[in-house]
Amino acid sequence: MILIMKLLAAVLLLLAPALAACGSGGSDQGTTVVTSIYPLEFVAKAVAGDHADVVDLTHPGAEPHDLELSVSQTAQVIDADVVVYLPGFQAAVDDAVGQTDGNTVVDASDSAGLQGDDPHFWLDPTRLAAVAGQVADGLSKADPAHAHDYARNAAVLERRLGALDKEISAGLSDCERDAVVVSHDAFEYFAERYGLRVYPIAGLSPDTEPSPEHIAQLQQLIRDEGITTVFSETLASPKMADTLSSDLGLHTAVLDPIEGLSDATADEDYFSLMRENLAALQKANGCR
Repeated sequence: MILIMKLLAAVLLLLAPALAACGSGGSDQGTTVVTSIYPLEFVAKAVAGDHADVVDLTHPGAEPHDLELSVSQTAQVIDADVVVYLPGFQAAVDDAVGQTDGNTVVDASDSAGLQGDDPHFWLDPTRLAAVAGQVADGLSKADPAHAHDYARNAAVLERRLGALDKEISAGLSDCERDAVVVSHDAFEYFAERYGLRVYPIAGLSPDTEPSPEHIAQLQQLIRDEGITTVFSETLASPKMADTLSSDLGLHTAVLDPIEGLSDATADEDYFSLMRENLAALQKANGCR
């Protein structure tokens, strides 16, 4: 199956110029942007405004770690004017980007300042703000006529993300506890930015089963720290978090890593989801 997909993708790459010529015509359709995950779609749409069509490869409700691309999605990547992605997060996207030729490719890791194995940099709004400028540069390269608008839109988004960062910092500055138990290892950047200690049940993959020894360590930590809440998330199963909280008589709540939208959050955006995370943490950690 993998060989067939690669052959089809190669055929699409060869046919792309002819297919474009048969369509309604290149630049007349405007600039096209393909993003790999919701946080990058959010930035691309904010920066592009009305000047580009932005399509995200990870649909609402889909688990982004396990994304597999259809032939048509691979063609979207190949044909896009601009591709915005995070290498190493989704192997199928990496493969598709490797088949592009002449596209403007924005590698978000260049400006996000990744460190360690955790790719979830967008949970630090200041890192996501840095990506906005990089996306503006990529769009300006593909569409120089609207470069001024892209730079202006990026500056507006950067200011809004800066204000959100200050809001979260203030909201978590006076709390009874700073330890948080989450369903999977996605909150290292958030923890570093806001002075939290985050303990995941699972590793970087939300489906990884923790060992009995790890669960026992978490149970002891919860008792020692007086933790009241175990956090699950929106796109992964809450089973592990529910089991741990039930065993200890704790509350459960949602802390969204904002890897993608769900059916329940399809009408929300990055700002509203981050503020919901803030409210959940304030309640769980006794913040004033």
